[in-house]
Amino acid sequence: MTDWNGPDLEKIAAAEELELASERSDGTLRDPVTMWVVRSGDQLYVRSVKGPDGPWYRGTKSRHRGRIEAGGVRQDVTFHPAEPGEYLGVDAAYREKYGHCTSIVEHVLTERARASTLRVEVHERPG
Repeated sequence: MTDWNGPDLEKIAAAEELELASERSDGTLRDPVTMWVVRSGDQLYVRSVKGPDGPWYRGTKSRHRGRIEAGGVRQDVTFHPAEPGEYLGVDAAYREKYGHCTSIVEHVLTERARASTLRVEVHERPG
């Protein structure tokens, strides 16, 4: 794992939405899905409104890798389940960034959505 560089972290965190394409078991990428992304500390996070049953979330489980694009940054990444101790910071980040969407933001703050919280980390592909 490689840490996010400051400018990329800032650009992705500032983007309203992120495009996420998870990697299939054969190494090819699925079609990208548009979603919200938040920053808590020096980490990026995404959640599925449908929780662990969300199709895109299930897609991250085959290889835990993929590619994201947001704020002019395109990056290969790995997906790591967040620990419950990270949820409060992620909740606060969603409220702060997307609080203007009050009828929608509550959907990413449910227990079901929290259970699908993924930390998105830089993945350097060989070659």
